[in-house]
Amino acid sequence: MKKRDFYEVLGVGKNATADELKKAYRKQAMQFHPDRNPGDKAAEEKFKEAAEAYEVLTDANKKAKYDRYGHEGLGGAASGGGGFGGGMNMEDIFSNFGSIFEDAGFNFGGGFGGGGGTRANRGSNLRVKVKLTLEEIANGVEKKIKVNKYNACQTCSGTGAQGGKTTSCGTCKGQGRVAQVVNTAFGRMQSVVTCPNCSGQGRVVTDKCNTCFGDGITQGEEVISIKIPAGVGNEMQLSVSGKGNAAPRGGVNGDLIVVIEEIPHETLIRDGNNLIYNQYLSFMDAAMGTSIEVPTIEGKARMKVEPGTQAGKVLRLREKGLPDVNRYGKGDLLININVWIPKALTNEEKAILEKLKDSPNFKPNPGAADKSFFERMREMFH
Repeated sequence: MKKRDFYEVLGVGKNATADELKKAYRKQAMQFHPDRNPGDKAAEEKFKEAAEAYEVLTDANKKAKYDRYGHEGLGGAASGGGGFGGGMNMEDIFSNFGSIFEDAGFNFGGGFGGGGGTRANRGSNLRVKVKLTLEEIANGVEKKIKVNKYNACQTCSGTGAQGGKTTSCGTCKGQGRVAQVVNTAFGRMQSVVTCPNCSGQGRVVTDKCNTCFGDGITQGEEVISIKIPAGVGNEMQLSVSGKGNAAPRGGVNGDLIVVIEEIPHETLIRDGNNLIYNQYLSFMDAAMGTSIEVPTIEGKARMKVEPGTQAGKVLRLREKGLPDVNRYGKGDLLININVWIPKALTNEEKAILEKLKDSPNFKPNPGAADKSFFERMREMFH
């Protein structure tokens, strides 16, 4: 599989500073960390991919080669022959970049043999739906929502202990991990596992908090402000880091997953970043031409309809659609022309039409200039 561009992996530009690289890598590492995505191989690969990108872009020599020659310029380091490329493992990552996580106040290294230490608990994620109008999607919006969630206990500061005092675990001696010997067909094998007494935290509660009864969390409400960018789509998910449930007895908060629910517009139909409006014309207006007023996200727009406009004709107002969520421009407003044919006629109307029935101009005569249905459809999406 073709390797992704390292700058794209971290979401930074080529002139990113060391601090920007560190911040970008930490964000990716936190999102795809194995502790947050247990058993998710895809997340593990993205975690390794981010580590590889960070390792190359923070090494002046490797960065210079990569900027000039791309992945090929790194030779074995980019294809599994050395360094982190391809053949990286979790031990290497935590051994080399463990401080990235410690800077953020976390220590995730417990299960991988990186730098030792305790294993942080993690609260569960919360999922909420947020309804948005087409106007809100077009402009972006900030929403305040009230959620029921677990928060860190205020009495014991989330420790679960009365007065916030905990003691070192006697089983693991505060390490959060213990050695375990297992008899196998190949003999006795030793492995390091999470301490069952303290659940990997390294500390235990001897005098439980009277408010949370030793859990370190209490249930309550929180009003959370969410900034939603312009151009989001229906069922799109946004993640607000650290706004999920608090973890028992300290640790990492879960995330708040925001699912977008688009409210259908009264007159406009969304198709990706384009908007579609069905405009009905009378037979006379289609034949003689007219001026029409069409709705847009910003208000009303007036446009001219040329004489002889056929049913199925698509008129386009450029950049009157929705912005791309990745800021790659705006879609268009497509006006689909429909010609309204009366369902019932009076005797007088029938008499008038009878007079026009045999007129040459009223007989179907499509010329080379009239485009087929498929050509018109192609125009709509290009």
